[in-house]
Parts: sequence; C-alpha cells; structure tokens
Amino acid sequence: MTYLTGEPLTSVLRRQAEDQYAEELAEISKFDKRIRPDRWKLSPWAVCSYVLGGRLENGFVISPKYIGDRRTIEIAVASLTTDRALLLLGLPGTAKTWVSEHLSAAISGDSTMLVQGTAGTSEDSIRYGWNYARLLSEGPSLSALVPSPLMRAMSEGKIARVEELSRIPSEVQDSLITILSEKMLPIPELATQISAIHGFNIIATANDRDRGVNDLSSALKRRFNAVVLPLPKTLEEEVEIVRQRVADLGRGIAAPIEPPALEEIRRIVTLFRELRGGITLDGKSKLKSPSGTLSTAEAISVVNSGVALASHFGDGTLRADDVASSIVGAVIKDPVNDRIVWKEYLETVVKDREGWKHLYRACREQA
Repeated sequence: MTYLTGEPLTSVLRRQAEDQYAEELAEISKFDKRIRPDRWKLSPWAVCSYVLGGRLENGFVISPKYIGDRRTIEIAVASLTTDRALLLLGLPGTAKTWVSEHLSAAISGDSTMLVQGTAGTSEDSIRYGWNYARLLSEGPSLSALVPSPLMRAMSEGKIARVEELSRIPSEVQDSLITILSEKMLPIPELATQISAIHGFNIIATANDRDRGVNDLSSALKRRFNAVVLPLPKTLEEEVEIVRQRVADLGRGIAAPIEPPALEEIRRIVTLFRELRGGITLDGKSKLKSPSGTLSTAEAISVVNSGVALASHFGDGTLRADDVASSIVGAVIKDPVNDRIVWKEYLETVVKDREGWKHLYRACREQA
C-alpha cells in the first residue's frame, strides 16, 4: 500500500488491518493447506482462525480480533463464499466495522474498498462518478470515468465494504440491488457494463439504534445473508475485549496499562453492563437505563482516555479520577433525564459497593 504523504508506514496514525497484522497473515498463510475460493488470500478456515486467534503448529500466536461465538464468524465467512453478500447487524459498538475490516484483510489482502454510509452518501459513491474536466473536453469515455470503491472491487475481485448501510438514503441503498443480483454495474452513458469477477463480494454493516436510520427495502434485504453480532455475553468476555483493544490503541502512549488497572476496567464494564441492562449483575436491584447505548466501544473509549490522562498527567497507573469525567460523558447524553438516572445509580449502587469508594467520589464530583 502507498501513502501520498511519503511518510514511512510506521508513521501512519491508523494502519489498515492488512498492514498492522501483516506478519500474522503471512504466518497463517504458510500453514494454510485447505481449499481457497478464487482470489482468496486464505481459506475460509484460515480466515476464521485469523479473526478468532489461536496458536499455529510452529507455536506462532495469532491474536484474537473478535472475542465471541466462533459459529457466528464461521457463518459470516461461509456467506462470503457464496454469491450472496454479508450484512453484519448489531447494536453500536459490537465490533461490526472491526470484523468487516479484518474479514476483508484476510480474504482480499485489502480492506480499503470502503464506502462510508452517511445521510449525504450519493449514488456516485456506490456506482461511479466523472472527471468533469475530461468529460467536457472528451465526452463520456472510460478514461473520464471515476470508479467507486465498489466498481474497483468488482473489477479486481476483492471484498467491498459498505459501512452504516442504514444511514444511506433509501433510494441510494437500492442502487446496490443490480450489483448484488446481476453481479454487474451498467454504465448507460457508454452503453457498456462492468462485470464482477470471482472474489468480489460485499460486507455491509448496519444498526437500528442511531438517529437518521433508513430501513432497508425487502428487495435489498433478500440479497444479503444477515449475521447478528451480539453484545458480549459475560462480564469477563467484555473486560477482555476492552483490555485488548485499549492495549492495541494505546501503544503510542508512553505508559502502558499496568495489571492493577484491570480492576478499573472491570468496574467500568460492570457499570456499563448494569445501566445498559437495567439491573445489577447480582440481579437484586432493578435500575433505570439512560438514553445512550453504553456499548463496549464506549467503554474502550473511556478507558483509553483515562490511560492517556494517567500516562501524561499522572504516574502511569489508571485510577478512578482518570476515568470519571469520561464515564459521566458517556452516560449523560440527555442532560435532564440521564442525569437523574446517573445520580440515582451512584447513590443506590455505587456508593455502598465494596471497593468502589474512589470511583463514587470521583464521579460524584463530576456529576
């Protein structure tokens, strides 16, 4: 991959999965003797092993990119071996984008064929655009055409990613139907078409909790195999996800997380799970839930922010004072109703919980 800045790869703020985990992909490819679909870099089995992690025959450790049910990932990968596209569904923060990127990296060796869905995404982003200077001087021609990421993926036999599909206007969403059904993209201005070659497929992500959601038409839904990525089932599973992702994101911070910080992570995850579920983990007290999602991704953001504070303005050890303001910001989205819910939770649950005194005082000051 090349970068216009001319800076070395290690200077890039966020490297693509295929660059960051190039060594793992290369190692797993050495031991991958199973059948690979056309233009796949790895077999379906190896793709799952890369995403879920494990130890290779030579002892090399593949880090887990997704912590959860193996069968869910197997179904997602199996879907991509067919002629149907994959739709990853789930609440915000359930690693849909993360899984999408790593699947693309393992299958195509390229996760950059990306269309980011927003309310302003146009049909040109899905189909193609034009170089208007050449269009005016030469008229419609292939050289004047500007291919979209999906068109490039079709012609190169790679995976294309469509993020936040449900945020794209409905009329633009439906421009995918011909691509998914006929595996070709008409270019009526040139009386021709681009046909997809083996290896092409689409991974889309969507959730129904964000504002500005546009429901997918039944015609479009039929052309996807939908796989739901659930929230982590257990506290320990979610704590490990947060710990691992913060470690990945925080490698550029001077002081890494020390083992005692795991207790702070556990408190944050516990707090989020209880408010999200409307009940304490021991099942004894029902709670009011705030308006926000309080997802795993938000817990990662809270801890990462706290680590930065502890590293640069503290002694490197994550404490309650470092995460309190971020916790309050994540919980209180509605300044009136959410504040009432938060204060009630602080006084009825956090205040009397053993080992949570520091967190209670820090959050009370912020509230």
